[in-house]
Amino acid sequence: MKSWPRKAANLIGGGLFLTLFIVFVVQVTARFGFNKPMPWTDELAVILYVWVILWGAAFCVPEREQVAFDLVWNNVPWRARQVMKIVGNLLIGGLALAGIPGCWDYVSFMAREGTPVLNVSFRWVFMPFVLLLGALAVRSAWAIWEAFRGIGLEAELRV
Repeated sequence: MKSWPRKAANLIGGGLFLTLFIVFVVQVTARFGFNKPMPWTDELAVILYVWVILWGAAFCVPEREQVAFDLVWNNVPWRARQVMKIVGNLLIGGLALAGIPGCWDYVSFMAREGTPVLNVSFRWVFMPFVLLLGALAVRSAWAIWEAFRGIGLEAELRV
């Protein structure tokens, strides 16, 4: 059973994707059906695309479903996998954590500018990247904790 935060994240991600799809259909219909392109659909589709991709990467796709190169992982002993998981997540989580202040500064700086058509603050356009970095830091900390406890270190065949 999925936890309620994961269900909420999936619902938000699904809602974002559904909205993107509807905007895309409106855009195609207006442009090719009525020969009346609408600039707001282009802009909103780009904003929603950024949000869908980064929201999904941050909150919807579990670690086990991420793309992985596990040729080495499956051919080393348990202790080496534990070290690899800890070091790898220290690097990923540490870089994400180190990047949050700079990204937040940029997002805050861009709040003064808006998109050309809808005038959506660039703070809201770029915010999901800050969320992604935060989620990476939290996920990495959790993965390190699990590695110390010996969880998730088994070799597996990914298809």
